[in-house]
Amino acid sequence: MNMRLVMTGRIIASLAAVAAVTAGYAAFVPVNPTTIALTYVVVILLIATTWGIAESTIASFAAMLCLNFFFLPPVGTLTIADPQNWVALIAFLATAIVASQLSGRARARNIEALGRQADLERLYALSRALLLSEGGASLPAAIARHIADAFALQGVGIYDQRRDAVSWAGRLDLSGSEDKLREVARRGVAIVEPGGLKVIAIQLGGQSIGSVALLHADLSDTVLHSIANLAAIGLERARGEEATARAEAARHSSELRATVLDALAHEFKTPLTSMKAAASSLLTSATVSARDRELATILDEDLDRFQGLVTDAIQMLRIDAGDFAVHRERHNLRSIIDATLRRFEHQLDGHQVVEQVGGNLTVDADRSLLELALRQLLDNALKYSPPTSTIEVQAESNGVVAISVRNSGSTIPEAERPRVVERFYRGSRARNIPGTGMGLAIVQQIARSHGGSLALTSTPETGTAFTLSLPRGESHE
Repeated sequence: MNMRLVMTGRIIASLAAVAAVTAGYAAFVPVNPTTIALTYVVVILLIATTWGIAESTIASFAAMLCLNFFFLPPVGTLTIADPQNWVALIAFLATAIVASQLSGRARARNIEALGRQADLERLYALSRALLLSEGGASLPAAIARHIADAFALQGVGIYDQRRDAVSWAGRLDLSGSEDKLREVARRGVAIVEPGGLKVIAIQLGGQSIGSVALLHADLSDTVLHSIANLAAIGLERARGEEATARAEAARHSSELRATVLDALAHEFKTPLTSMKAAASSLLTSATVSARDRELATILDEDLDRFQGLVTDAIQMLRIDAGDFAVHRERHNLRSIIDATLRRFEHQLDGHQVVEQVGGNLTVDADRSLLELALRQLLDNALKYSPPTSTIEVQAESNGVVAISVRNSGSTIPEAERPRVVERFYRGSRARNIPGTGMGLAIVQQIARSHGGSLALTSTPETGTAFTLSLPRGESHE
């Protein structure tokens, strides 16, 4: 309604300008029709430049009628006696209309260019504000607020599909539009309502990650999509910062656990050392009975095992926290595997271990880390294979040194295989089996720290095998 009133006022003002020129020349300044026509053209150009094409076109027709009625003989009528004046009048009308069209288009292009410049400045201000915003879970609300401020909007809503949360900004309440935001995010199709509400999807990499609602936003599609793209970058930044914060918290948590357990291990070692000394004294005493000596032997072996478990737990937590260094040296692989198997002599529980390792095979590795990885693989194989079954330990060199530990237990479902190396993950068949879910994750971390890898194969015919691949050392001749 306001636009109609403005348009009507401009038309009246344009006609008044033509009437003023006509009255001035007719009453006070008698001149020839050519001068009057040029004056009309100047007025029409001014109208086109100031207001636009519609106003200047109406003024052109009004000026033609005034020129004919007041200045071309016979004056006072709309008829023309001289045929040349017909040509002049038509030429005037054509000139006035063409001039007004050109001037009006130039004005429209200038207004459009200024509008684009203003939009670019607002988009720049928005992008700068988003970059300077504090990240984390509060960033979606900050994105909505910055959009409302940059484009002077009465209401803005941001829907983060990952968190299923909506953030609002602006003077007007848009909380009733949450369902529309979710629908647009789900379908990826924009919604434009007669009341001035526009809802468009926020996409990143071709996938919808949310939506943005804008109230009374008289913006081009290009600007709207630019706003959505900036919102996508902002949401992804928030997501990345949250992931970084979680990783940092997890790292500090792992470091804290390692520190606490390191202190506990130190406290454990004092009584363990005393008990170990007492057991050794009993074993070497000549006055101890055969039954007591057997009990002392069991105690001595279990103390060794318990001390090894404490040491492994501390080492695993340090590796999980990233607090470890790799000291590579060239080692004979057979000796490392034999030493590892000796630690499991009393834990085989009827399992048969078949070892297939060449005596001259070497590997460039950190011995303590490699032994820890092998202990985890053997412990995993013992847990997940039936009693009296066979466990195979193989090693071969083919560009890399591949150490494989295979058991004949149940196969791992294909859907679970990518996740078995995740920290704390326990598969469907691990419900009644003791463990922390950290072993394979530690093995993979040790493999990567050596520039190697951990692979899994699991079939009903061959069983389940984990293969640790490490850089190959030179063979001993």
